[in-house]
Amino acid sequence: MSVSPSDSGLNALAPANDPTFGNVWDELEWRGLVHVSTDAETLRELLGGPSIVFYCGFDPTAPSLHLGNLVQLLTMRRLQLAGHRPLGLVGGSTGLIGDPRPTAERTLHTRETVEEWVGSLRTQVERFLSFDGDSAARIVNNLDWTAPLSAIDFLREIGKHYRVGTMLKKDAVAARLNSEAGISYTEFSYQILQGLDYLELFRSYDCVLQTGGSDQWGNLTSGVDLIHRVEGAAVHALGTPLITNADGTKFGKSEGNAIWLDAEMCSPYAFYQFWLNTLDADVIARLKVFTFLPSAEIAEYERRVAEEPFRRAAQRRLAAEVTTFVHGPEAAAAVAAASEALFGAGDLAALDAATLRSALEELPNARLAAGTPVVEALVETGLVSSLSEARRAISQGGVSLDGEKVAADDAVVTGSLPGGVSVLRRGKKTLAGILLA
Repeated sequence: MSVSPSDSGLNALAPANDPTFGNVWDELEWRGLVHVSTDAETLRELLGGPSIVFYCGFDPTAPSLHLGNLVQLLTMRRLQLAGHRPLGLVGGSTGLIGDPRPTAERTLHTRETVEEWVGSLRTQVERFLSFDGDSAARIVNNLDWTAPLSAIDFLREIGKHYRVGTMLKKDAVAARLNSEAGISYTEFSYQILQGLDYLELFRSYDCVLQTGGSDQWGNLTSGVDLIHRVEGAAVHALGTPLITNADGTKFGKSEGNAIWLDAEMCSPYAFYQFWLNTLDADVIARLKVFTFLPSAEIAEYERRVAEEPFRRAAQRRLAAEVTTFVHGPEAAAAVAAASEALFGAGDLAALDAATLRSALEELPNARLAAGTPVVEALVETGLVSSLSEARRAISQGGVSLDGEKVAADDAVVTGSLPGGVSVLRRGKKTLAGILLA
């Protein structure tokens, strides 16, 4: 089977489950998305049968979702494509509390901030699901059913079904109890609120499955246990694995910063580059989790990684697919062209001004006035350490400006590229951006 990089992003435009799997549960397992669950055989039968309602929750602890959330959004989309109906829960109430972190209390944000973030997250979640057809998605906010509930009603109707001993055994709670920070009653109660969410969605929508990260397993099973106690019904939970890199480093961050799904917080170019820099040891697993490519196509990329890793075909396809899914085909095409022009053989002058500028902001860069000597620009951008080194690099023919070789010491920065910027290159792959002041 031949796979062409020119096909990049096509699957992300019209995502579909792999038809070689008769049951979406089998595909989830093949993609490595089942880390822990309630009864696996029952779940497989449930997901292979008539449409069910399931949900996944997203707390507004920041103004944007991140790559960890993307695992859940893609899992929801796969289940929806199999005919099941998703409820995307944005936590207007749980976001005011915060689930327990392993080390310390979360900062409690103002109600106004949380409300604003709820709106942002709702918009993001809506982008990844379909709201048409028999399996149309619905967005819900848990503040709608917790806000009217008094403290007395909450303790009488919900709290009485929880046993403190069981709550203390939850991993997140146990970790905090054994830490110097301890845990407040506020965060200790989070699992009860999440259990209440599942109960409410079970009662209102006949929701019988909750998905989430495996680190949330204690909170996921909170609702399963509550529904069994209160309603005498059996419902389910599915925990996806926490994604880690083959070298043991934490996935989802670049230079120590989270990779956000909001283009204002992480530019499409930076997003694309994150995926493009995926290690060979990780890229096949990332294609399984973060794309809708079928198993046969991923197997072909696995062969190419083994036989011709220098072509990085799998990384380019991964970057194109995920960027298309998150930021759309136009942004994906623009950043791919920028990457090719900067590091390959594309035309810098043909690039979109905004995309080029955001790309240069990810490179070493300096703000300089038009007419600044190139020798000074080389020093200011950090491509060389001194003016003498800059002159030597130019004399050796190793410096180019905006794609043209610099032949003389008196050459100056022009900002001739779209948006009034310049690209300075030393050697073949060492680049810097010049943003005109």
